[in-house]
Amino acid sequence: MAEPTITQIFGTGATRLDNGAAAPSSGLFIPDSVLVATGLTTPNTATAEGHLVSILIKAKEYLSQTNFNSNVDQSIYIANGFTSFQTRGTNNDNYRIDQPFVINLARLDDGTVIDPDNY
Repeated sequence: MAEPTITQIFGTGATRLDNGAAAPSSGLFIPDSVLVATGLTTPNTATAEGHLVSILIKAKEYLSQTNFNSNVDQSIYIANGFTSFQTRGTNNDNYRIDQPFVINLARLDDGTVIDPDNY
């Protein structure tokens, strides 16, 4: 098989923008329609954390362990974690800690640290 594509991981309309050296026109574009489909109701006013959660929800659809097991070129899979609880703040408020994304990075062991270029 082949490396997962930007569209497979980030959704229809996601693309790599590259205008050479023009930095403001370079980067990864993920359309709001993809984010809304994951449950982010107002992408234009959502927090950075909300955007990240939305992107992880979308990526988890394709980066499954099933796809990982059947595609040796896929290096990442996102699995489920578990829920726990923790008290936080001066009032010791009870927070639910959801762990819906356990991100697993796989590569041949060469003894080096995590490097995004290896995935």
